[in-house]
Amino acid sequence: MNGERAVERGVRAGLVAVVIAGVRRRDPGAVVNAVVGFAATYAPVAVERVFGLEFRPWQRAYVDVAMLTHAVGMLGPYDDVWWWDHLTHAHSSTLVGGLAFAAARRRDENPRPRVVATVAVAGCCWELFEYAIHATAKRLGVEPVLVTYGKRDTALDLVFNFVGAAVVLLLGDRALENVARGSGTDD
Repeated sequence: MNGERAVERGVRAGLVAVVIAGVRRRDPGAVVNAVVGFAATYAPVAVERVFGLEFRPWQRAYVDVAMLTHAVGMLGPYDDVWWWDHLTHAHSSTLVGGLAFAAARRRDENPRPRVVATVAVAGCCWELFEYAIHATAKRLGVEPVLVTYGKRDTALDLVFNFVGAAVVLLLGDRALENVARGSGTDD
């Protein structure tokens, strides 16, 4: 439990550092992404309470690290590291796909169509949301909190979303057994 809390505190400290760096750079995208990411680190606890589940420590850390990589990306890696955006899309889509996988398994349904459809719809909605935020900010003459890089980038984002979905389908039965069946306690 102490190791888990250390990771959680470390990720949250990293997100606070991104907020500070974003404020210093006058980068609203970094600030907003870090604040949203910080709040999202509390999602596993909320899901556990609402749905009566128990996440494994690595699952909580996995969610937290996704929030940190997105926020850190806003400080430059999205622009400077060619694979950063691919990594974050694949990572995030495993979270979305994992939720769909667990929901399907809890209902004794085949998770494949649910995972693929959920990741596809969520990915398309995200890309539209990203575009709308960017276009609105541009029209208002303010710095966008989300950035679009064009049609090729959008297509690659969707491809890497499907990479994440494939990972969930390959590893879901083992990696998500505790939430898919509700057993929760075995590590």
